[in-house]
Amino acid sequence: MTSAEFDEAAEAVKGLSQASTDQKLALYGLFKQAKEGDCNTSRPGAFDFAGKAKWDAWDKNRGMSQEEAEKKYIELVKELLAADGKA
Repeated sequence: MTSAEFDEAAEAVKGLSQASTDQKLALYGLFKQAKEGDCNTSRPGAFDFAGKAKWDAWDKNRGMSQEEAEKKYIELVKELLAADGKA
């Protein structure tokens, strides 16, 4: 299912230096939705702040098709690379 463009975007994101925490969480949520579909785990406990933030970012995309998540992920990576001066 994964397109070559998605794989390239996933590799390119590793070189981002200016992405905010919110942008990184958005990328994470879209990546997980594209790869696995709707969130299929229970929300982490009260003291797992990073885990809860990641879970929430993924669950925010519930109901979005994997193909749509892949497209949105690629678009966001392109925007961030352009803002980072790497596009």
